[in-house]
Formats: sequence, C-alpha cells, structure tokens
Amino acid sequence: MTVTDSVPFFNPLEPGYIADPYPHLAEMRDHAPVQQTLAGPWAVFRHADVFRVLRDPTLSVDDANADIDDSERAALFDDLVAEFGISDDNHSILNTDPPDHTRLRRLVSKAFTPRAIEALRPRIQQLVDAALDRMARTGRADVVDELAFPLPFDVISEMLGMPEADKDLIRDWSGAMVKTLDPIISEAEARAAFAAARQMDQHIDQVIEWKRANPSDDLLTALIDVEDDGDRLSAIELRDQVVLLFIAGHETTVNLIGTGIHVLLGEPEQRERWRCDPSVEANAVDELLRYIAPVQFSRRIATADLEIDGVVIPEGSFVLTCLASANRDPAFWGPSADRLQLDREGAGQHVSFGSGAHYCLGASLAKLEGQLAIGSFIRRFPDATVVGEPEWNGRINLRGLETLIVDVA
Repeated sequence: MTVTDSVPFFNPLEPGYIADPYPHLAEMRDHAPVQQTLAGPWAVFRHADVFRVLRDPTLSVDDANADIDDSERAALFDDLVAEFGISDDNHSILNTDPPDHTRLRRLVSKAFTPRAIEALRPRIQQLVDAALDRMARTGRADVVDELAFPLPFDVISEMLGMPEADKDLIRDWSGAMVKTLDPIISEAEARAAFAAARQMDQHIDQVIEWKRANPSDDLLTALIDVEDDGDRLSAIELRDQVVLLFIAGHETTVNLIGTGIHVLLGEPEQRERWRCDPSVEANAVDELLRYIAPVQFSRRIATADLEIDGVVIPEGSFVLTCLASANRDPAFWGPSADRLQLDREGAGQHVSFGSGAHYCLGASLAKLEGQLAIGSFIRRFPDATVVGEPEWNGRINLRGLETLIVDVA
C-alpha cells in the first residue's frame, strides 16, 4: 500500500498497476473512496458515487467550466495549442453539455440507428472469419495485431466510407491522441498527440470535402446530410464527430476483444460455457465489459461545490469516475465482484459505457463486434493457448493489451 499520513492515495504509476490495477482500486474503495489525486483532479471509486456523478445533470464535460489555471498540464496544453495552431474547443458529443449535446446527439443518432448497426452483422462476421482463417494457416498469431486491432478499425472505416489507403495513417494518429485521455502524460506524449491531432483534423477535413462532392451509401454521407427541422452539423462539428468515432469507436473495442480473449483463455470453465451455449453471448459480452472495463475512467467537471460522502469537491474541479473500480465494487455486485461469471444476473448494469446523458452512442456496435470476434475465436480455436507473457499498452485510461501471442493449432 502506498500511503501519505496513513491514507492510501491513487497511484497508477505503482509497480504492477498496469498489469492488474484491481487490488489498488480496491484499496481506494475501502480507504480513500473520494480523494484529490496527486495529478490534481479528484477521483471517486465506489459504485454508488461513480453512478451518481455520471448521472448528475448539473455536472459538465466542457473544459471551459474547469478551474485549471494552476495546472502544469493545462499550461502545457495551452502552449501546444498555440504551437500547432489547432483549436482547443472540441465540438464532439463527448465534450459538449446540454443543450448543445442534446442537439448533437439527436443529429448523430439519426445516422447511427440500431437497425444500421445490426445490418453490419454479416460484414463484421466476414471480417472476423477472414482474420481467423489467417490465424489458422499460421498456427500462431498475435490476437491484438491480427483481430482485435484491425476489426473495429476496418468496420468504422467502411461505415464512414474512408479510403483504404488512409487506415495506417489514422491508426497512428489515433494511437497518439488517446494518450491525452490519461490522467498523467509526458511532454513528449502530449507533443506527439497534438501533432497527430493537427494532422487528423486536416485529413478529415479533406475527406469530408471529397465526400460532399462524391456522396455514397455510408455513414459519413449520412452525417453530412442529416437534418432535423433545418438543423445540420456545422463543418467543425462534423469533423469532431468523425474524429471521435475513430478514437472512441475503435480504441475501446480493441481492448474489449484483446483483453476479453486473454481473460477467457485463463478461465477454461467460463470459456466452455460460452462456446457450448451461444445463448449466453449477449450477457457474456456485458460481463466481460464489467470485468475488464476497456475504459477505466470518465471525467466530469463540478459546476458548483460538490459534496460526496462528506468530502467537498470545489467548483471547477475535474472529477474522475473510476469505472473499473465501480464495476468491481462488492457493495453493488456482491462477494463475487472479482470473479468472471458469464451468466451473471444484471451484468448489463456495468458502467463501462458511462451512464446518463453521455452514455456511449456506440455501445451497440462495440457489443456486436465483441460478441462476434470473441465468440467466433473461442469456438474456432477451443484449445488455443497463450505463448509467453502478454504485453500491456501502458495506458492508464484505455487499458488493454499491446500484444497477445497465441498458439491456435
């Protein structure tokens, strides 16, 4: 236990945290469930508090409401905004409050319907089967590189109608940009992220311009054309939603598939339960989402002094809700909270997609991709085994595997 004055504090740099953060998060729940972290933001770890904060309509996600004048991170980001000449005003639904958020979500939802997602099932299955065929031919494969990473990227690229040649560029930019979602970031990582953001913005603007002149039957054309009583997405709003789709719609699903397969390979009883009974698939994906939490934190901003469990969080403070901790809280999930149970009753009550007004718009797509990728893998390769030690990606928030080598022969 790491302590200051006998009180443990959240330290994601503690040895072993990335490989297994859950013992440390349990300490936070038990001994310091509401605390100001050493990085500056406050954090809450208990399910009841996380759920309350996520659903509190008085809290904000707009950085303009944060009091961060003394933050070294904020100063660094301000310098990089000026250096790279990009806007720090993000118009994605992830960083926008009502009523603007309500308007944006209404418009984007018109092009992102459940029917449109379900229509992707045959194509997703086709992509999964092709990846598994390649694995079968070689007998040994990196699950992340050959399935978990390319599948959601190919799906979102095809949905948007993005050119095939752009995939590697966008993959690199997205990987750099997600580091800004971590509570701790180095200057080198921040610089790389801002450079990538500028390139991503410029590239997406060019693609949108081309798509306006060459419309097609795809999501990007639908977002360009979407209208509600004469209301449309502005050029900046459109670009920011597309960037968000690549980052939030891709990076998190990579972690679900890669880490999900890794967990199941270490849980033969649970793996066999899913393999032999396809009826558990939907609940199994929710249980994996609860158990591994592909997104570990979600942030809000206090628009007034906020009291939680007798602790007052000052107005303007960032509040990090620890989704991963809430998903393992025995006070909500019972004594089996730290065990994987694919038939767990109420598994869908996890907070891995957030809650309230900002519940993830792409949740249905992520679940579908996870269900088809993981389910197909364990049925195709029932005797697959992990080779060596998997490598984690080192991210605090979007925690997942960098490599997972398996023998499938």
